[in-house]
Amino acid sequence: MSLRRVRGRVWRFGANVDTDQIIPAEYLVTADPKELAKHAFEKVKPEFAQRVRAGDIIVADENFGCGSSREHAPRALMGAGIGVVIAKSFARIFFRNSINIGLPLIEASVDAGEGDELEVDFSEGIIRNLSTGKEYSFKPLPEFLLNLLESGGLVEYTKRELEKLNKAQA
Repeated sequence: MSLRRVRGRVWRFGANVDTDQIIPAEYLVTADPKELAKHAFEKVKPEFAQRVRAGDIIVADENFGCGSSREHAPRALMGAGIGVVIAKSFARIFFRNSINIGLPLIEASVDAGEGDELEVDFSEGIIRNLSTGKEYSFKPLPEFLLNLLESGGLVEYTKRELEKLNKAQA
């Protein structure tokens, strides 16, 4: 996957979106991202699972991903095809879980409404609202983090790096 630029439709959320809103607890019987995605935001945006498309973007206010420390929440978003989550701030455990499994997150304040189209340039640190013409900046992601996310998360990145090391030593 190339993570240098993502373009997608906005799903708008407010502040304090907790992991139970992202994926209700009754669906935690599986870790399969595609199965979890079928129930993402089921109780707060029932249409989400049926209407979300690969590359769509979540824009939220403060404290996105608060609540329990379960990895199921970012897995459900990945299974739904979310290209990036942009929020004013993230719960720290959700942030780390997301990065570890390869779900890109950006801390930024963006004026975007439900259905707006955004383009995110991770290398340049620019978010363009293609629906309104407004631009927003964020600190560009470091190359290491881009590589980790493009690898599919920490485990896959580590496997790839160990494979490179083993080949170099052979």
